[in-house]
Amino acid sequence: MHPALAVVLVFAGCCSNVVFLELLARKHPGCGNIVTFAQFLFIAVEGFLFEADLGRKSPAIPLRYYAVMVTMFFTVSVVNNYALNLNIAMPLHMVFRSGSLIANMILGIIILKKRYSIFKYTSIALVSVGIFICTFMSAKQVTSNQSSLGESDGFQAFAWWLLGIGALTFALLMSARMGIFQETLYKQFGKHSKEALFYNHALPLPGFIFLASDIYDHAVLFNKSELYEIPVVGMTVPVMWFYLLMNVVTQYVCIRGVFILTTECASLTVTLVVTLRKFVSLIFSILYFQNPFTSWHWLGTSLVFIGTLLYTEVWNSLGTPEGQPQKCHKKN
Repeated sequence: MHPALAVVLVFAGCCSNVVFLELLARKHPGCGNIVTFAQFLFIAVEGFLFEADLGRKSPAIPLRYYAVMVTMFFTVSVVNNYALNLNIAMPLHMVFRSGSLIANMILGIIILKKRYSIFKYTSIALVSVGIFICTFMSAKQVTSNQSSLGESDGFQAFAWWLLGIGALTFALLMSARMGIFQETLYKQFGKHSKEALFYNHALPLPGFIFLASDIYDHAVLFNKSELYEIPVVGMTVPVMWFYLLMNVVTQYVCIRGVFILTTECASLTVTLVVTLRKFVSLIFSILYFQNPFTSWHWLGTSLVFIGTLLYTEVWNSLGTPEGQPQKCHKKN
């Protein structure tokens, strides 16, 4: 597949996924578990059919390593989605998760004993300040939004918001630790991204048994939502199930596009595309859903993305040593 088409898949899939996730979360803020389960089930079934060859293909990486990776991956996915139920607005959720560079650098220094250039440390400082500004201003908004409530209700809302920030922080660090673990596995066994994608989504499925009650409750709520006629097909379904279906499909397109990019382009290009995609998603979320976003939020967001681009040293990709533009090359 041509790299340009992969970029289109990333932007179309990931940006659309954010839209349908927010449509779901606005109607039922606690629907994170059913959304996560649906995404995992869809990708696991697709991987079982086309990657695992109906279970006949043995994994290149031993399952005991996948068990560790899956535990971390499952925890990160559930905690990130559940944070939306803890007074965390979607824009703050997106900006906060962009701080993965901070977590990766901290754990890289601690675990892998890595050292970085002054540009890397500067970029991390910008990202840190940007996230702090957005977090602080959102805290003020939570407090002001609850001013009309009683003192006890306002304090409870703020306490839930603090718990949401703690959940996002935990997920951020756990995700960085998982990335380091994957890096060591790929060095030892080689890169098997599609295989990892399948096992990361298939092995955690039994864990959803513990969330079955919540998933069932939201399935009942989805059934009670207003009916929606699917264009072209003409079928009428509850609108929440339609949103969930589109969220699952766009999530797969997003992940698939990123996977194709990793095989066609340098990791720097992949990082740049994903960073720009996050920015476009953030802008769309603010404008389309009219989320509260002050000038301070814009400043914080700008620092986050400028810091991310600085971290990737994007200026080095503007030309090769010969002065020619760096391009992705399609692999046969």
